[in-house]
Amino acid sequence: MSRIDFCYEEIKPLKIPKKILKNHIQSLIKTEGNKTGNLTVVFCSDDYLLEINRRYLNHDYLTDIITFDYVENDIISGDLFISIDRIKENAGTYATSFLKELFRVIFHGVLHLNGYKDKTKEDVKLMRAKENYYLSEVDFSEIEK
Repeated sequence: MSRIDFCYEEIKPLKIPKKILKNHIQSLIKTEGNKTGNLTVVFCSDDYLLEINRRYLNHDYLTDIITFDYVENDIISGDLFISIDRIKENAGTYATSFLKELFRVIFHGVLHLNGYKDKTKEDVKLMRAKENYYLSEVDFSEIEK
């Protein structure tokens, strides 16, 4: 049985449309030709994510998301750790809403689990196109009321 869970570390729970978000994650995975396994989305602080970045990846810098891949065959499973501090800052930087930036970053992580990379210019271009496509499938006018 597949599950998509949302957890919080060092932050207060967010008021987000979890059911809608889960449906869009499942749709993304199905559209990419895969099946939903077990996904955990952990919303956290900058400090929490920085510690994960240092401990597991030997990186000493802030980031908006770290994705741990547990994919087996076509079953998409993994943990997404997302800094809400980065999401808020990026939303301001890119002149978008908090919710759109949050969905974008979650889709980014799920796309990584589906095999997309972002190391080369070509990879980044494809990743952005995929993110934008899946964002276009979300009716933000309904959920941002």
